[in-house]
Amino acid sequence: MNSSSAAVLEEFPDIIFAYGYSDEYSFVFKKTSRFYQRRASKILSLVASFFAAVYVAKWKEFFPQKKLEYAPSFTSKVVSCASVEVLQAYLAWRQLDCHANNQYDTCFWMLVKSGKSISEAQEVLKDTQKQQKNELLFQNFGINYKTLPELFRQGSCLFKKKVDETVKHDENGNPVKRLRRKAVFVHSENISGINFWNEQPSLYNDLGHFTKDIGKIEPDFIRLFQFENKLLPLTWAVVRIDGCHFHRFSDVHEFEKPNDEQALKLMNSCAVAVLKEFENIHFAYGVSDEYSFVLKKESELYKRQSSKIISAVTSFFTSTYVLQWGEFFPHKELKYPPSFDGRAVCYPTYNILLDYLAWRQVDCHINNQYNTCFWMLVKSGKTKTQSQDYLKGTQTREKNELLSRQFGIEYNSLPQIFRMGSSVFRLKEAVAVENGVVSGKKLEGEVALDHCNIIERCFWEEHPHILNY
Repeated sequence: MNSSSAAVLEEFPDIIFAYGYSDEYSFVFKKTSRFYQRRASKILSLVASFFAAVYVAKWKEFFPQKKLEYAPSFTSKVVSCASVEVLQAYLAWRQLDCHANNQYDTCFWMLVKSGKSISEAQEVLKDTQKQQKNELLFQNFGINYKTLPELFRQGSCLFKKKVDETVKHDENGNPVKRLRRKAVFVHSENISGINFWNEQPSLYNDLGHFTKDIGKIEPDFIRLFQFENKLLPLTWAVVRIDGCHFHRFSDVHEFEKPNDEQALKLMNSCAVAVLKEFENIHFAYGVSDEYSFVLKKESELYKRQSSKIISAVTSFFTSTYVLQWGEFFPHKELKYPPSFDGRAVCYPTYNILLDYLAWRQVDCHINNQYNTCFWMLVKSGKTKTQSQDYLKGTQTREKNELLSRQFGIEYNSLPQIFRMGSSVFRLKEAVAVENGVVSGKKLEGEVALDHCNIIERCFWEEHPHILNY
């Protein structure tokens, strides 16, 4: 977790400070940040996505003998701290939570390891206070809680400090050092205290000074600043994810132009995994580096909290992408973790939802036809600028003729996965009957992948169960 958070700080310069323990991390952006124009869905999905990707990529580094059995996911939310005092209260709250949870968990698992059942251990700890837990640990197990590693008791702080770093060596072999901002880990008993905070110039310059220590912490007060937007009830919610800087990612990993079939199959495999993970998602459509996931109208996934839905889907998709990379590119190293950003949009009627999906497939047609022409021209010797000028103002028929006459390519004969994109959906339960007796049936909700026309209504009429309108 700490290593993944360090990668997040290196990736996003606007993040000034991070604090984490157990399976959570909080990332604090500088006050003046204009990252993604401060759009909450973009920020929280991108950070969760990148964190998940790094977590999977680094798994073997920390667990060389353990296989990662399935892709992890993370939910996230945005807390808009209206003042430095609110930020201070938030950090104090999270560290207090770290203390309380770790002390309880330490007692609980020591009791379980000593022979008690889970329910018995819970009963022993019920309504116990801090001092009683400390006494339990010391008297029963000889453990002085305050001597346990700071990493467990205090959590981990991460921020950038100016440090001397060797950038090169001179002609005599002596190191030449320069001041660089580098992420460093610190464990402090009180991260919201003025003694800790105000001794770090990189913190108070970008986030502000703490003027006094905090007394009683009021979590309900802090929750007032949590940004939350619930999706409209009884509407089709679409979570759309897009690859972040995927032009560069595809260049670095030498994807075939205009379409890399293995890369598309990897995206499709991730989409199938998403539908298997989230039963509330009934349909998905993808092309290139994007995918749209449709939740059923009645879905109460995460109580329709958009931030949790977006971050969970995006991070799960991303971690699956990294986890399955080797299956689709066994001879190609993943040089750096990808990331995806996400958003959620509600569509109130069946027809509007189908219009959205048709728009995405029309976009697939337009982009793929253009890209096919563009890359054929580039491969024939033209520069990218010349190819763009050549195609400027051309219509569908003209592009088809260009491909046919100059390159002998019939556009409509190209693989459907390129021309139509990919649809992922659940099959309707099929019951087999022999002589009036039910002999077998497919698994309910089995996930299918197809490359078909979803613009025309024929597909939807043949599969009315998908959206169940």
